[in-house]
Amino acid sequence: MEIILTQDVDRLGSKNDTVDVKAGFARNFLIPQGMAVAATPSAKKVVAEVIKQQSHKAVKALEEAKKLQTKLEGLSIKIGAKAGESGKIFGSVNSIQIAEAIQAGGISIERKNITIANDSIKELGSYEANVKLHKEVQVTINFEVVAD
Repeated sequence: MEIILTQDVDRLGSKNDTVDVKAGFARNFLIPQGMAVAATPSAKKVVAEVIKQQSHKAVKALEEAKKLQTKLEGLSIKIGAKAGESGKIFGSVNSIQIAEAIQAGGISIERKNITIANDSIKELGSYEANVKLHKEVQVTINFEVVAD
């Protein structure tokens, strides 16, 4: 079944993309959740109009994402956490703390755009996280988890 996505869906596509999915997935999940609409000829025309209007905005968004990429690459991030003598953290460090540390550096990024290889970090040390700034721009940031 051909559908038009109304928002970004992981592993499927971005907003306003036309994709083919199984009919049950579309009817039972994507459409009821408001993530997609059926790709009727009229809906395709509306999406084509929207894409034309947003093409100029998309160029600006890509430029902004590239500027943010250069800022993030030069950013040194240290996250403080309570830890025992063995270096194990009480609790864990996840994308929320990374987003807060980046925001302390003057850059606002949503936590859903930050992915850590192991989902959460439970020991002191240096780690990497991927930040998705735009569908075409991703940056890998290095950060260090230190004891408070």
